[in-house]
Amino acid sequence: MPPVLDFKAMQQEKLFASVIVPCRNEQHYIAKSLDALIANDYPKDKIEILVVDGLSEDGTREVLQSYTRKYPFVRVLENPSRVTPVAFNIGIRQAKGDMILIMSAHAVVPPDYVSRCIQHSLEYDADNVGGVRLTKPADNSLFARAIAYSISHPFAAGTAVYRTGAKSIRWVDTVFGGCYRKQVFDRIGLFDERLAKGQDREFNVRLGKAGGKILMVPDIITYYYARGDLATFIKWMWVVGLTPIYMSKVLGRRVFSERNLVPSLFVLWLAGTLFLSLVSPLFLWAFLGTAGIYLGTALWFSVPIAWKEKDLRFLFAMPFIFLATHMLYGIGALAAVFKPVKPQPYLKEARALAGEKQT
Repeated sequence: MPPVLDFKAMQQEKLFASVIVPCRNEQHYIAKSLDALIANDYPKDKIEILVVDGLSEDGTREVLQSYTRKYPFVRVLENPSRVTPVAFNIGIRQAKGDMILIMSAHAVVPPDYVSRCIQHSLEYDADNVGGVRLTKPADNSLFARAIAYSISHPFAAGTAVYRTGAKSIRWVDTVFGGCYRKQVFDRIGLFDERLAKGQDREFNVRLGKAGGKILMVPDIITYYYARGDLATFIKWMWVVGLTPIYMSKVLGRRVFSERNLVPSLFVLWLAGTLFLSLVSPLFLWAFLGTAGIYLGTALWFSVPIAWKEKDLRFLFAMPFIFLATHMLYGIGALAAVFKPVKPQPYLKEARALAGEKQT
């Protein structure tokens, strides 16, 4: 059994921090992410950055090699499975830190990110600490900017406060990334490798059920670069919608929340009233009424964005992105009901690489 650390007694000393960054084919983003982590004010003799690469083929490896040559606290680990939770677990097993920070290769953090996460973990006796994810556009195109706005907007993001922000520190059910006490993984296990997506949410749900405490600090900021082109956004939103329901099927237990069902009910209502309009015109009026209310609401939320951007095109782009978000998420969730659960053949190879005994 691992030794129990007295975190309060260690407050006067700097805890060792391990930052785990899973990546694959992130040539355009990984340098920004690493530069921000390296610029953090945490003592360099008390931090390590573990980039777990999923066999990148786009030049990412060459970028990573330039960092490992220059910075001895940056290491690259292999993830042959190319699956995110496997990358997390490879990093955790190799980590030397008392604190484990999970960071996206698409994210850029401020200089005090590591120190403030650890400070709040100690101050609030929290098992996991995270902040607000502010979404930035991948480029300056209209759709890239509209997508970035939608991801952080309450009309699209719902009650996910790590995306929409909050006025005060609060206890939550999940956060983006996260700064974990390493003892958490000794207590409840690692990330579930059966999940290609949604592994952080599942882990935080499991942590909460085990009595763990997750803290969201609104002035700890992470800047996240969203998907920029419409095709990538469509694929991503479909997967985001599919994940909570499918993840519950894989695990055999519920990890989705009521808010994950709202877009599906919206899609079913529109499809149902449109189909039943063939039987009665009352259902056609129900369909048109719902569509009208939705369009009016989307326009209402789009006006401040268009005003801020001084660009009337957002009055058309934002309602389109809002509708695409809700429809794709809802259809993805419905598809998850019928999607068969498949085994993951990569697990044996990934565990062998991580040094586990094969079973």
